[in-house]
Amino acid sequence: MLEIKPKTPIPEAGKNFDTWFLANTAASWEAYQQAISLTAAVLGECNTRQSQPYSGASPLELAASLAAIEVCPPRAKLLEDILNKVGETVVRHSVAVSHPRCIAHLHCPPLIPALAAEMLIAATNQSLDSWDQSPAATVLEMQVIQWLCGEFGYDAGADGVFTSGGTQSNFMGMLLGRDAYVKSRFNWSVQQQGLPPEAHRFRILCSEVGHFTIRQACAHLGLGEQAVVKVKTDKNYRLSTSALVVELEKLHEQDLLPMAIAATAGTTDFGSIDPLAELGEIAQKWGLWLHIDAAFGGALVMSDRHRHQLAGIAHADSIAVDFHKLFYQPISCGAFLLKDKTNLDLIKLHADYLNPETNEAQGIPDLVTKSVQTTRRFDALKMWISLQALGREGFSQIIDTTIELAAATAQLIAADALLELAHEPAINAVVFRYLPSKVAARDSINSQIRAQLLQQGAAVIAQTRINGETYLKFTLLNPRTTLTDITDILTTIKQLGRELEGQLIA
Repeated sequence: MLEIKPKTPIPEAGKNFDTWFLANTAASWEAYQQAISLTAAVLGECNTRQSQPYSGASPLELAASLAAIEVCPPRAKLLEDILNKVGETVVRHSVAVSHPRCIAHLHCPPLIPALAAEMLIAATNQSLDSWDQSPAATVLEMQVIQWLCGEFGYDAGADGVFTSGGTQSNFMGMLLGRDAYVKSRFNWSVQQQGLPPEAHRFRILCSEVGHFTIRQACAHLGLGEQAVVKVKTDKNYRLSTSALVVELEKLHEQDLLPMAIAATAGTTDFGSIDPLAELGEIAQKWGLWLHIDAAFGGALVMSDRHRHQLAGIAHADSIAVDFHKLFYQPISCGAFLLKDKTNLDLIKLHADYLNPETNEAQGIPDLVTKSVQTTRRFDALKMWISLQALGREGFSQIIDTTIELAAATAQLIAADALLELAHEPAINAVVFRYLPSKVAARDSINSQIRAQLLQQGAAVIAQTRINGETYLKFTLLNPRTTLTDITDILTTIKQLGRELEGQLIA
């Protein structure tokens, strides 16, 4: 148990309410500094003891441990006591995302400059909906967005907004794509009139390995999952343009209305990047909105060696990019970019108490007009501080290092007779499986391997399915992960696989 005391004890509630309240809000910078010191000490203590990426605690064990703590006690407790308890019951049993063997998901180790920014974001508590709640924050976000637009090849007519991540950004892409199509095709305002009678015929095309949030967005937008047409991919899991054209022709023959293509720059499982330039040409020819989900692969714009993989992305009408993946930001942090900013008028709303139209006439920017959120965090600050701290060169080095590690990992797996590589990694996701002697046992054994690695706290890796069969996955975002870490994990995987096979024979 840590024995850390603040410089002045926090007063008990009720004795002096003003003093107590001051000590418990960011209005007291001394109390805030003390809280930061306490939190840092708890994290440091847990980090010292956390030699594995996970403790191995089961859901039942965690539930029992936390159930013993009253959620809302009748009286206040000292902050240091609370944080010590959090360290023991929560932090200690959290996935250590910065551990080199935590390689399951697109779940990055956050940058220290971004963590410093998080303290400023939380303490200043700016709300990015109206100017008078976030003056400097509003301007800074707008400037970061303009920089991003330029990085992706957009001109001065582009715009965008920070979002909670890829889910929200993909939702906005489908929302604006639908509303722009309806306005152009039927001279109809969805915002004012709701969905037109023809809406049940609308179709969005995406690859069969595209992100599930495209389907989710269509469901939320009243089009239904039936609106999504899955298009076959090539051997590298990239959307097949020939298959796309076939599907478009079928839709026209069926009197259905294709309105958008949802392409992907970095699929979750394979990191595959669709042929963006070709898709841009097809979208233009057929009069379709092109949305590119670059939540994963968008960070390649920071790499001189790999940004060519995003060639053609400027053809997109909208782009989703995440910063809590290969930009190494704390969750949550993303952006939605729009090639033609006038399309934001399709969702613009004014509220007299928040962003009256007089503000717009006076040139006062209220970012709520660009977002599907009202209250919104100042997440642009952590991205801005990280860019300042690392520069393009720093980001490029991190990204290139992880891509090189993925390629080397793929070579190791391909050369091992006990393992099967599912694909050549396009970015830094590597999908493979252990090959037991009994084919019928493949799914079960690979699933159990992943579970046992987690239960032992040896490694945190992911699992997915290809053509109905179970595979394992490394997502190599951490530049501290080495080929030695990978070799050790693969050795353990093979050892567990043999043991599980032996249990089947016994």
